[in-house]
Amino acid sequence: MIRFAVLGSGSSGNCSVVSMGHDHVLIDIGLSARQIEQRLESIGLVADQISAVVLTHEHSDHTCGLDVFLRKRAGLPVFATSHTCAVVKEGLRRQPKWQVFHAGDAFAVGTFEVESFSVPHDAVDPVGFVFRGEGLGLGSLSDTGHVTHLIRERLRDLDALHVEANYDEMLLQNDRKRPWATKQRISSRHGHLSNTQAADLVAEVASERLRWVVLNHLSKDCNNAPLAGGEVGKALRQRGLDQVTVHCASQKTPLPFLEIRPPAPACSDALAADSTGRDQAGAARSQQSHHSSPARGLQEDPSPFVHQILPLTEYVQQEWGFEN
Repeated sequence: MIRFAVLGSGSSGNCSVVSMGHDHVLIDIGLSARQIEQRLESIGLVADQISAVVLTHEHSDHTCGLDVFLRKRAGLPVFATSHTCAVVKEGLRRQPKWQVFHAGDAFAVGTFEVESFSVPHDAVDPVGFVFRGEGLGLGSLSDTGHVTHLIRERLRDLDALHVEANYDEMLLQNDRKRPWATKQRISSRHGHLSNTQAADLVAEVASERLRWVVLNHLSKDCNNAPLAGGEVGKALRQRGLDQVTVHCASQKTPLPFLEIRPPAPACSDALAADSTGRDQAGAARSQQSHHSSPARGLQEDPSPFVHQILPLTEYVQQEWGFEN
């Protein structure tokens, strides 16, 4: 089982954690060290359990917490491309145990097999990642200006996706806070992904095995959860992928752990009945009982985020407080 949580995501800072067994890896570290420690505790971890950090790129909203976080953890492994490492290390008073790789490399982080891939963004050497373990795959794509063929191929046929959905095109166009040049940079081929671009990407790479989509880096002024989640959810439904749950990460509130598991085998109750030699009527009664109580497992699950498939409108109201 792979577990994934977002400690915070947005224009002010980005940090997520992916876990498997005793390995807990931060994807970027763009929140203050204190916030990271507090938010880790809120999802059931302590900071000293973090086994490594992987960096997507050098921008401060993805790296600003690293220096203080290293005060008590000087030997912490930090994985970054050589160009990203060269920029980030200049601003550090204490150095981690740098693990340098080249974009496109695959490498091990604890029990994870990690694949890196280049992405187009206005940074020195930005990358995305795919984390694999126990036959499962999680794709993580942060700041990205446009979707390349390489991105599509790396994110295809995974169990969970963590994808940028930065802005709504109309809200960005009508925004009065940002000058025209900033709007052009955001929407450029080396800027950020819009909701429409994110929806097209997710719908194209998704397969029947996909269970979770987490949208990250939503703009505070030019986007919101109903718009971003609604567009991605609609694209998935149009492909008949109703098994997927869409979450929108928040800047202020952590998204608790999602559990990424292999899909349950079909007709498991009937197979179990056959294997134990129950008669056909008994098997039918068991199957009928199973289908008539689909929420039984949900009631016993302590986390409202795990195995809970909600219509998008219900999710938005519960998570963000928006009304239709």
